[in-house]
Amino acid sequence: MRHCFWATTLSTSQCYSLFGTRHLDATERHEGLVAAIAFESLVKLLAFIAVGLFVTFWLYDGFGDIFGRASQTPQLSALLTLGGESGSYATWASLTFLSMAAIMFLPRQFQVTVVENVDERHLTKAIWLFPLYLLAINIFVLPITFGGLLHFPDGTVDADTFVLTLPIAERQPWLALFAFIGGLSAATGMVIVETIALSTMVCNDLVMPLLLRLKALRLTERRDLSGLLLGIRRGAIVLILVMGYLYFYLAGEAYALVSIGLISFSAVAQFAPAIIGGIFWKGGTRTAAFCGLAAGFLVWTYTLLLPSFAKSGWLPITFLSHGLFGTDLLKPQQLLGLQGLDDITHCLFWSMLANIGCYVGVSLIKGPNAAEHGQATVFVDALKHPLAAPGSRFWRGSASVNDLLLMVGRFLGPERAHEAFAAYTRSRGARSVEGLSADANLVHHAESLLAGAIGSASARVMVASVVEEEPLDIDEVMNIIDEASQVLAYSRQLEQKSQELEAATNELRGANQRLQELDRLKDDFISTVTHELRTPLTSIRAFSEILNDNPRLDEGERAKFLGIIVKESERLTRLINQVLDLAKIESGAAEWHSSEIDMREVLEDSVTAVSQLFKERKIDLTVELPQKVPGIVADRDRLMQVMLNLLSNAAKFSERAPGAVTVSLAQQSGFLRVEVKDNGIGISAADQEVIFEKFRQVGDTLTGKPQGSGLGLHISRRIIEHFGGRMWVKSRPGEGACFLFTLPLARGLALFKAA
Repeated sequence: MRHCFWATTLSTSQCYSLFGTRHLDATERHEGLVAAIAFESLVKLLAFIAVGLFVTFWLYDGFGDIFGRASQTPQLSALLTLGGESGSYATWASLTFLSMAAIMFLPRQFQVTVVENVDERHLTKAIWLFPLYLLAINIFVLPITFGGLLHFPDGTVDADTFVLTLPIAERQPWLALFAFIGGLSAATGMVIVETIALSTMVCNDLVMPLLLRLKALRLTERRDLSGLLLGIRRGAIVLILVMGYLYFYLAGEAYALVSIGLISFSAVAQFAPAIIGGIFWKGGTRTAAFCGLAAGFLVWTYTLLLPSFAKSGWLPITFLSHGLFGTDLLKPQQLLGLQGLDDITHCLFWSMLANIGCYVGVSLIKGPNAAEHGQATVFVDALKHPLAAPGSRFWRGSASVNDLLLMVGRFLGPERAHEAFAAYTRSRGARSVEGLSADANLVHHAESLLAGAIGSASARVMVASVVEEEPLDIDEVMNIIDEASQVLAYSRQLEQKSQELEAATNELRGANQRLQELDRLKDDFISTVTHELRTPLTSIRAFSEILNDNPRLDEGERAKFLGIIVKESERLTRLINQVLDLAKIESGAAEWHSSEIDMREVLEDSVTAVSQLFKERKIDLTVELPQKVPGIVADRDRLMQVMLNLLSNAAKFSERAPGAVTVSLAQQSGFLRVEVKDNGIGISAADQEVIFEKFRQVGDTLTGKPQGSGLGLHISRRIIEHFGGRMWVKSRPGEGACFLFTLPLARGLALFKAA
């Protein structure tokens, strides 16, 4: 049955493949062939789904029944998880990579995707239709696999034939016939497209370049070579089919069909570094690509192809177990002692390492020459170039339309050459072929026609034999360079203007955000100051009216109310002074009376001034001062203002019982360092800079917003910075806050001002 199946496939494929090589015109599309392949793919899909439905819902009670029975069988349950017989994550990753490489780099995929593509817009449909087809045809892979293994537990039936053997075993001849037709469609479709693509590659890139270089054959003198080219392609098709069948006949018994496919996929993956590098990297070179391909294929041959020969009996099995020359490090499937990987992953790791290493290494050691750099620019920047022929703008030479027509006709046949030139004439709006001008575009068109028949390298040689290309003189080269320089300079100017416009936009956006922030701060300021002014004024007015309306008020009550009026008046005065003080500092009109002072005395006087406040709030105030510290140059009253603000804030935010505030002074590396630490609610990291801004306060969990204008800390920082110091805060929520500031010693301040 196997021989009958393959004989049928070979004969059918030969008929289709010979049909696909009737002509040599590169612009010809085999639309009938593509339609036949599409129909075969549909038949294959329907046949596979039919068998899948039969196995899943006829032999068993659905997906749950099949997977449930498989999970209860020890040999099959191991296939449901990664590891062991089902493979590891490395196996999964390598197979995924090989699948992607096969889709992009297999000759048959290129044939269908590029050569047979009549409209690039079809790719937008293929982007979603092709993955959908893959999903549909793989839905029943596992159910059929587990169904076959459960139905034939003894392993006497090849798993590759489950699609046929399951319907046959259940006496479903029509379903088996349908499955056979689907399998035949899959085989013929694959072989047909593959042989057409490979025959074109063999003819264009191997045979014809060799024959054209053999002067003894005098092929350049023959008038019509189209028959020879068709014969080469058809002969290549037969040779490819025979070689493929011989490999299957000799090595197929040792491998499943999927294993043979993975060996081929691993070989095709060797093209990935050079192709992807050529598309995206301008630094690659021809020599590096050749070295990478040679190294990759050499490693693939040693680690995967030769082991398949050994398993098939072509080579001694000791080659696998003992390695080349009996060296363990040269075991083909455990190269250099690498173990724990399956055959495919092991080969892919070493071959890609050698391939990519040689490609990148050689490219970096010896950079591209001028021709390689120009070709790389065309590939990498393909979307930036016009659709015209590359290099045609800078081409200058003389050619004859008749010579070009005869040359193309020699390989495509006179009739098809006239048809191709007539089509080009109509696209150019000319009246006749004789009226065409042998310009760069026509030369490029003729070269493209030849490239489809004999390959791009041979086409370039043949075109050069009938075209006299004149080199550009120095003036023309300089004009080209000047024009390119002008375009580049203009492009840079546009880019610079764009960057400047973007920067200006960002600045305007930032300025707008700042204006909005200032507007919000202004509203907050008005609201805060109004509130702070209204509160003492309200108290003063209320108690004044009480005293005015009640002249006979008790002396004790009168004294109490007068004390409140005085206290609120002082509060009102402090607020007004803060606002005026801030205005003077920001305008630069503030008065500073600097002299050398003792910071220790400033702290002692500040603590004494607020001692009564701390006693009323029952807060323990601790002062840690050294016996003597160097003097500093500052305004004593301003520093008193800073300390009183910090101490009043500490008293305000400390725990009422037991509250604790510590004031300390220390000398360090040319500075005096002052700390005011409390045990209050603390300040979050996000608010530790906010509290130093104008009119900004951080509320607590009870009141939401502390009493005050929010100017004290801002003014205090401005004062410290004026004398060359720095103020900041250290705090964690719930662990209190520690406000710190440093001031330079008298000598350090002099150096600071001099700088």
